[in-house]
Amino acid sequence: MQVVTTQFQKVVFQWPQGFYSDGIHIGLRQTKKDFGWLFSKVPAAAAGTYTTNQFQAAPTKLTQQMISQDHQLQGLLLNSAVANSCTGEQGWQNALQEQTWLANKLNVDPELIGVASTGLIGAQLPMDLIKNGLPQLTPTKSDAVTYAVLTTDKKPKTICVQGELGGKLVTITGFAKGSGMIHPKMATMLGFVTTDAQIAGADLQHLLSEQVDQTFNQITVDGDTSTNDMVVTLANGLAENPVLTPGTADYQQFAQALHTVLSALAQQIAADGEGATKLVECNVTQAATAADGQQVAKAIVGSNLVKAAIFGEDPNWGRIISTIGATKADLDIDQVDIAMNGMPLVTASLAVPFDEAAVKATLGQSRVVIDVNLHHGVASGQAWGCDLTYNYVKINASYHT
Repeated sequence: MQVVTTQFQKVVFQWPQGFYSDGIHIGLRQTKKDFGWLFSKVPAAAAGTYTTNQFQAAPTKLTQQMISQDHQLQGLLLNSAVANSCTGEQGWQNALQEQTWLANKLNVDPELIGVASTGLIGAQLPMDLIKNGLPQLTPTKSDAVTYAVLTTDKKPKTICVQGELGGKLVTITGFAKGSGMIHPKMATMLGFVTTDAQIAGADLQHLLSEQVDQTFNQITVDGDTSTNDMVVTLANGLAENPVLTPGTADYQQFAQALHTVLSALAQQIAADGEGATKLVECNVTQAATAADGQQVAKAIVGSNLVKAAIFGEDPNWGRIISTIGATKADLDIDQVDIAMNGMPLVTASLAVPFDEAAVKATLGQSRVVIDVNLHHGVASGQAWGCDLTYNYVKINASYHT
């Protein structure tokens, strides 16, 4: 588990210098916002992480190709309701057409444009609605775009932090969507981070890839990895801070602030899991390796039996220890400690007396913390998930209709 301290402070949602957006309703959904854009007035350093699902959606594939060329991007076109996934050559051509339309609107090279879609797999985008909707998008400073990408989410996931780097005020603003099909192997569903910091694209990519492993990749709702998962980070440099260079104090401050943003978005997604009533956090300490710590933590928050027990407010630690044993982590099976919400349940792999009513009462809180000490090393791991409720089945039994 990485302990993050930073001079950056959380502030009210606002876009960094030079970033604009909008979100509108064009008819992809019945009434809610379903279409939007996000762009910088100048080309920005860009980094991305993408789903490892073999059926990678056309918009995800296109954006990955654009960013991987020279780590630059200037604009993104976003939609909900229709994922444009498993749509064949027509779906690919539709993504390219979206790219061209937005490039023409912004008067930039199409290679500076990405697209992102989320929603129903297998349906073609209604391109007439996209074409008619594009002229309606305006360059605002509102948070409307954060609503335009929602599907079963109850609310947008957003965060904004500010701090000084090299004597210049730097802003980092992020938003994400995700509620179901959450078990990422890179990021989860859709996430976007913007900043006016000045940093090289390759360095931004290194930071994002590293920190996604510690944040988005450590959440799970239902064990399913989407075809459209993507996290994109844009840095346009308009804060005019000295270029952030690895090994410097400012670079480390920026890295810590980015971690804060990604971690906050990841936790908000986990807390908003379909039908969820509780955010579940698992902290693993004294693991043999960091990979073991991460593996154990994510296995626990991903266990359906653990998730169901937490929904039922049942302090059944047997489900936790059996989940630990089912992993491939290097363990000393006689030395595992488990606590829930600070109350010890297991010491040295044996039950300890505890007030069941008191533990059960704490499990009624909106945040449940499971602490596991493996006593087998110095590494740690952290993961987030949610409880498994009746509503999860209800939502997903009728998603298509």
